[in-house]
Amino acid sequence: MSEKVRSMFADIAGDYDRVNTVLSFGVHHGWRKRTIKESGAAPGNSVLDCATGTGDLAIEFKKKVGINGYVLGTDFCAPMIEPAPEKAKKEGLEIDFEVADAMDLPYNDDRFDIASISFGIRNVDEPVTALKEMARVVKPGGRVVVLEFGQPKGLLKYPYELYSQYIMPTVGGILSGNKEAYTYLPKTSATFPAGKKFLKLMDNAGVFSEKRAVKLTGGIAFIYVGVVQ
Repeated sequence: MSEKVRSMFADIAGDYDRVNTVLSFGVHHGWRKRTIKESGAAPGNSVLDCATGTGDLAIEFKKKVGINGYVLGTDFCAPMIEPAPEKAKKEGLEIDFEVADAMDLPYNDDRFDIASISFGIRNVDEPVTALKEMARVVKPGGRVVVLEFGQPKGLLKYPYELYSQYIMPTVGGILSGNKEAYTYLPKTSATFPAGKKFLKLMDNAGVFSEKRAVKLTGGIAFIYVGVVQ
């Protein structure tokens, strides 16, 4: 994982939640809830959430899998997960958090029912490697779930490009003090494979028996679900 990317996330970690809520107008909370639904998570399931950041998706998964389920949130950037345990505790939830790289997960094969990653797959050096690793630690018939930004088409295309290229870097820079980070993040979103192109990456991983994409908010984001062979 790029040391530059790790350093960037470490720098914005303290402002990450606040800036995300402002820049997305809170829509990202709804996207995560939809991700839980599309994942098929059920009470008692075991879940690995990669690139967990400050733990938002891990928390949503724990609410779903319940007291008999297990959730482990990991991130390659230690400062990003520092707020996560306290956030979970305030929700009355027991969740484990560890530092780990999605491309080299330190967990046994077939350990989890679900492995997820939200807004992180585009930041790994080799997305296909990360998909293979996530599938490796999931039981056959389990699911790998990816929530990631896309590139909207039609009427949303130009307003979204204007917003992401100019407004996001300016506002994100003011709120976090790091304009470079909020220039980098939408830039990677604009070029990362989305929709059918990402499904092709899942094909290339060669570890899924089924796969599908769910479009969110006109293609601003997608949920991808792969069933592990």
